[in-house]
Amino acid sequence: MRIRWQDYNEVTVVELQGEVDGEVVEPMRNAVTEIAGNQRAGIVLDMTNVSFFDSQGLELLLWVRDYCRQNKIQLRLAGLDENCRKILEITRLQDEFDCHAELAEAVKSFA
Repeated sequence: MRIRWQDYNEVTVVELQGEVDGEVVEPMRNAVTEIAGNQRAGIVLDMTNVSFFDSQGLELLLWVRDYCRQNKIQLRLAGLDENCRKILEITRLQDEFDCHAELAEAVKSFA
């Protein structure tokens, strides 16, 4: 799993690649904490290249959601594939996240 991020005005896009599982928990928490410390208005998790997330990955998404709420940072998810959308539906968490089909759409939603 690789984590990269790039700033677009007051929004930071965090690009995830591979599987979101236990191996990515600590690096992702560190990245989100650092981004929040930079006084960002919003974070978009670009999930376009994520093929799967397990229970630890789901827990991580919930942690990111809660951390963003506590720090008054808006969170968007972008580019979820069918498998990832199904996981959110099965766990009844689809309404807990502001999901967008395309990255550009998610970034523009902050305007």
